[in-house]
Amino acid sequence: MTPRLRKLTLTTHVAISVGWLGAVLAYLALAITAVASGSPELQRAAFVSMEVIGWYVIVSCAFGALLTGLVQSLGTPWGLFRHHWVLTKFVLTTLATIVLVKHMPLVSRMADHARSGTADPGHVRIQLLVHAAGGLAVLVAVTVLSIYKPWGRTAYGRRKQEPTDAGDQPGA
Repeated sequence: MTPRLRKLTLTTHVAISVGWLGAVLAYLALAITAVASGSPELQRAAFVSMEVIGWYVIVSCAFGALLTGLVQSLGTPWGLFRHHWVLTKFVLTTLATIVLVKHMPLVSRMADHARSGTADPGHVRIQLLVHAAGGLAVLVAVTVLSIYKPWGRTAYGRRKQEPTDAGDQPGA
């Protein structure tokens, strides 16, 4: 990958990942509102908004981050299997995306309850809040891994290690 293309894919990956994190924060605020508000109108609005943000922003950003992260790892010296932190980020992002896609139908059911004015199961509100908080925790962990790059190289990475003039900073 050329340096210009590498910078473009990195910029795209960071922008999408930051968007995902921001959208999850907004979603968490709506989930807190849905649990804590005494206003049925505000609760209904929160559920409908959670569905829109979830499907159109969070799911899109999750797949975008997964795809751009994969392109970054395979197209740069970091590699997907050369560093523990890269592989861990990829596994966490993949798992978070799977959990998200499995979670979203529940959000849609709650939004359907809100639109029809029927009673919603109260325990589901807490589940939505827990999912949002858990998603945020995973995204913060992935961000920390991106910055601190802990644990060094994998066994595969040590075998494939190429000496560089800049030290152990490929793709930087």
